[in-house]
Amino acid sequence: MNKLLPLLLLLPTLAHAQITEQTLPTIEETTLGDTLQVPDFNFSTERRANSDVGTGAILRGLDRITGAVNNFSMAVGETLQFERLEITLEACRYPVGNINADAYALLKIRDIRNEEPSFYGWMFASSPALSALDHPRYDVWVLSCEAASESSE
Repeated sequence: MNKLLPLLLLLPTLAHAQITEQTLPTIEETTLGDTLQVPDFNFSTERRANSDVGTGAILRGLDRITGAVNNFSMAVGETLQFERLEITLEACRYPVGNINADAYALLKIRDIRNEEPSFYGWMFASSPALSALDHPRYDVWVLSCEAASESSE
């Protein structure tokens, strides 16, 4: 029995190797055709039919170490500095006719110590965790958009 034990331990490994080599097709043998497509991530700021364009946005920033929370208003195209972050608002959109319903903003956020942005994409006010800044110390999220009529009042 002691002589058979090493063979019994190797048997599942050998059986698995035979199954995968003999029964599974290789990638060259399978034809995927047009069924496999890589999505094109286009951060276009063009206006969609179901959204209105905001002239600015209200953002909230959190310093996780000190617990300090700051709200700040930005105009589209503006860049401001929050602690060690440089934040650029490229666009802000909201549902047609209801600016208070939801907001989504195209933001570029860069730590001033790095060349590359820490975040570049759309942030959603209703789901901040869906597309969030991944920074060890700071957190930034969108609260709402501002329209031209609101800023003139």
